Amino acid sequence: MAQAFLFPGQGSQKVGMGRDLAEASTAARAVFQEVDDALGQHLFRLMVEGPEDQLTLTENAQPAIMANAIAVLRVLEAEGGFSLQAHGECVAGHSLGEYTALCAAGAFTLADTARLLKLRGQAMQAAVPVGVGAMCALLGADLAKATALAEAASAQLLSDGRPALCQVANDNDPGQVVLSGHREAIERAVAMVKEHGIKRGVLLPVSAPFHCDLMAPAADAMAEALERTSPAPMLLPVYANVTAALVSDPAVERDLLVRQVTGRVRWRESILAMGEGGIERFVEFGGKVVGPMVGRTLPDAAVTSVVTMADIEAFAKTL
Repeated sequence: MAQAFLFPGQGSQKVGMGRDLAEASTAARAVFQEVDDALGQHLFRLMVEGPEDQLTLTENAQPAIMANAIAVLRVLEAEGGFSLQAHGECVAGHSLGEYTALCAAGAFTLADTARLLKLRGQAMQAAVPVGVGAMCALLGADLAKATALAEAASAQLLSDGRPALCQVANDNDPGQVVLSGHREAIERAVAMVKEHGIKRGVLLPVSAPFHCDLMAPAADAMAEALERTSPAPMLLPVYANVTAALVSDPAVERDLLVRQVTGRVRWRESILAMGEGGIERFVEFGGKVVGPMVGRTLPDAAVTSVVTMADIEAFAKTL
């Protein structure tokens, strides 16, 4: 059965993450220690003990989610006889998860991935003052409805006379799309959902408006960082967020990672493309976030989430 390996994005962090893995496996402990050393901080302690508001900060959440997923992968490799290259056809990750996918596929070292994500989180947070931007999830919305709503919410100027920005940030599955932009425009969009035939709009508890044009300063920062730390050749190709297409050229992927900061996460299209490419089983490492999106996009696909030691042992038996 052809398999794709998936990695979650921001929002999958929670206090206590990684504790059981570290207690059970030296391979997991090694991952968390290497990330701590690379960042010069006690990130693993923050993951295990909190406080939650510090873990949720973008600059901490992004490397933490990556470290947890890679720890799952390393335990599976060490104790389950797993090989990414031998058992899979491709990798993909949702937003920051694309970096995790590249780390898993050998394009970035673990230490470099941690440093890149720390910088990415800091640059995204610094790009827009707190309170200026926002994001909302549209439930019961397809891409066409969400696009029309975003255009309507952008049509009216902001209260200070500037043009409003509201864009589709994430096309997650057939019934969930996320908008990002100026807070005023996003709040306007939430208030207008019924007019556009959308079931519900929910403001998201995020500290910055990710994946929209307001993130341009962060894209510039990542362009500089990725010039210094470019991807190496990959063990498996990656489906890029911004193109929903398979990429194996490291130079192309580097440019796409820069575009990803302001660009739409085309997750639904990526999953459809994987299905059309013959993928029958989707395995999410380190979370239970993107797996359900896959299930709503390809109802007949086999979907597995591998998070705990029990999950690892169960999945290893299927190899």
